[in-house]
Amino acid sequence: MTPTEKTMTIHHAGAQRYVTRNAGGQQLIIDMTPEHPLGVGPMDAVFGALAACTMSDIVNILEKRRTPATRYRVELTGKRDGDASPPRYYHYLMRHYVSGPGITQQDVEKAAHLSHEKYCTVGASLNAAVDFEVIIEPE
Repeated sequence: MTPTEKTMTIHHAGAQRYVTRNAGGQQLIIDMTPEHPLGVGPMDAVFGALAACTMSDIVNILEKRRTPATRYRVELTGKRDGDASPPRYYHYLMRHYVSGPGITQQDVEKAAHLSHEKYCTVGASLNAAVDFEVIIEPE
């Protein structure tokens, strides 16, 4: 396997439950059973992966600029196109809530643009339309 290849094995665990395991042995449970789900749904997993990918880029960019975030969270909202025929794609709005000494709105917006347009493999893989907002919070 080359460094650019990824392998994941997915096992059906009954009903609508699936256990995913990567080459390192870490697992994620994807569960679409309506009663007592043991894991996240497929789109929740996608939401989490998209947000984590973008956040990782932004954290790295802010650290390189010597303005590390002291607190950082993202709220990701997806709106599914209900009028289209399947598959109905999501349009995302990613709100970045950031605080830290010296962090400016412009710095985070620039980092978010770089992530969405250049670095985030998850977003590029989804070919997603991702809007974003940045909110600088007080210390």
